Amino acid sequence: MIGKLTGILAERNPPQVVVDCNGVGYEVDVPMSTFYNLPSTGERVSLLTHFVVREDAQVLYGFGSAEERATFRQLIKISGVGPRMALGVLSGLSVAELAQAITLQDAGRLVKIPGIGKKTAERLLLELKGKLGADIGAPAHAATDAQADILQALVALGYSDKEAAAALKALPKDVAVGEGIKLALKTLAK
Repeated sequence: MIGKLTGILAERNPPQVVVDCNGVGYEVDVPMSTFYNLPSTGERVSLLTHFVVREDAQVLYGFGSAEERATFRQLIKISGVGPRMALGVLSGLSVAELAQAITLQDAGRLVKIPGIGKKTAERLLLELKGKLGADIGAPAHAATDAQADILQALVALGYSDKEAAAALKALPKDVAVGEGIKLALKTLAK
């Protein structure tokens, strides 16, 4: 029903903002990834939206990109995942990080998000496999078992997900796990 709002950013109260559209203030719940990229109060803003009508409320969710909104819509289709949880997932992981977690079937990254337990994380991985994984932002070669093992080993050694993924990109596609870890550690030591 309401697909996009463009107006002046009137208020910022995480995770909610108020967008003034010609004198009408719309309360919009946004993921933290969108919230951090918003302009200052009083400046012009444009948000893609998703309107949810429930028996007890009508809530407007806003997103900074079409990719975020599409991911939100995929998440709320999953049984047991409501708009609040979907917002939490998008606040905890970027769309690319979520896609990579799905491609690698890495439940550990999802469990780190508040409100996501082991069973919910496994359900998300199962339901979103093929819908979100390789098609959004994930490197195509990361899907091999060896690459996934190397990535998990680097994260276990204390490197961040981004550092490990960057080191992974520099490796040959058909590298063995042991050799891949050695090469990745050499790359990260530089």
